[in-house]
Amino acid sequence: MICAVYKSSLKEETYLFIEKKGQFDNVPEPLLAMFGTPQLLMLLPLSKREKLGIADINRVKEEILNKGFYLQIPPPKENLLDIHRKELGVEA
Repeated sequence: MICAVYKSSLKEETYLFIEKKGQFDNVPEPLLAMFGTPQLLMLLPLSKREKLGIADINRVKEEILNKGFYLQIPPPKENLLDIHRKELGVEA
């Protein structure tokens, strides 16, 4: 399976994996509006890979097959001050 990976023009570290380059038919319109103009990053052969950066490759494959796309968003940012307070036992 080869998929096309697009970068969001509006959201940092947000990527859209689709089955075929330039075919956004399965991607909901509200999602495309929030994503902005898709910028092609690469064509990625998923069948030749065992893992991806932060995404579960099996979930990516499954969602592309079932929904026609996979949206990768960045993990939530940690609040280092809250973590430090928690380690010290101080309430926020």
